Amino acid sequence: MSSVPGQASSPVPSQAPGPAADAVPRTDPPLAADEVTMLRSFIDFYRATIRRQCAGLTVEQLRTPHPPSTMTLAGMLKHLAYVEDIWFNVRLAGNEPAPPWDTVDWAADRDWDWNSALADTPEQLTALFDGAVAASERILDEFLGRAVDQAPGAGALDQPLARSGGHGGSITLRWLLVHMVEEYSRHAGHADLLREALDGATDL
Repeated sequence: MSSVPGQASSPVPSQAPGPAADAVPRTDPPLAADEVTMLRSFIDFYRATIRRQCAGLTVEQLRTPHPPSTMTLAGMLKHLAYVEDIWFNVRLAGNEPAPPWDTVDWAADRDWDWNSALADTPEQLTALFDGAVAASERILDEFLGRAVDQAPGAGALDQPLARSGGHGGSITLRWLLVHMVEEYSRHAGHADLLREALDGATDL
């Protein structure tokens, strides 16, 4: 299964990570840090875990589900790119959705991110995911900078997002970052099962 921060990996995995997975850099979160750094470090850890789970697979493998689930690693990459955009670009910054999300008819297909990924190449999926993550990091850096300038001494994590969406009440940055840890760790568990079913790889 995927590595857990602060715990040693299984000493005898059924199959060691391949070169493609090992080429994906991943840094363990620090054992002691301020809250913003700690939360961002865990999000980055699980982003890298998802990349490692998908590394080195063929297009057919990325599109292969593990029945009875219809979930695929291709769909997961695209879904998480959407999650990055909707939470950081739309909810945190208050922008309109970025392409390709700006033209999606979600009423026609509520799982468009998962389903449309089956027509994308690995290169397209990786570029979409990496681009969304880079945009999220830039937006978060800008938000944190403004929070310090506008409210000196106030906690940036307690600042509200530009848009709360359909959630009742005001969502804070702290809630968003904790939610992203939950979102990524949940899907990292799904990815563990999918990858092991595909080629036996574990401890990614």
